[in-house]
Amino acid sequence: MEWLSQRCPLLPAAQGCPRPGRGTLLLVVTLSLLMYPVLRSLALQLHSAVTGSYVSGTHSIAFINCLNEQIAKDIARYFWKGELEESTEILLLVKTRTSKIGELSNYVRSIHPFEIPEIISLPIDQGNPLYLKWIEESVPRD
Repeated sequence: MEWLSQRCPLLPAAQGCPRPGRGTLLLVVTLSLLMYPVLRSLALQLHSAVTGSYVSGTHSIAFINCLNEQIAKDIARYFWKGELEESTEILLLVKTRTSKIGELSNYVRSIHPFEIPEIISLPIDQGNPLYLKWIEESVPRD
């Protein structure tokens, strides 16, 4: 048994296995920190596959400056039900509390003429403090 405890770090110290040193602890912490993004990504993908929910960060929005409306129309063509579509759209920006996005999304879907309206939420990370305070004061809490 002594031979096993010296070669198996999984056995408790009470059975003769020495405790890991400071270097081992540092290595475990470092590996944990380095692996966190990979493990988090895998966990989110697994959760998405099992529940059918969206994985945050999978899609992006690109803001594109166009010289004129015709160039914007050329870029904005898309496929819908196998057909190439081209339409003029107006972008509406609604500033609200993150907690209100679900309610806003339900409302828009109930009145929007598209079968699948574009509703995308982006968190506000920074901005004019006075404006952000105005949003805070203007939009009621849940």
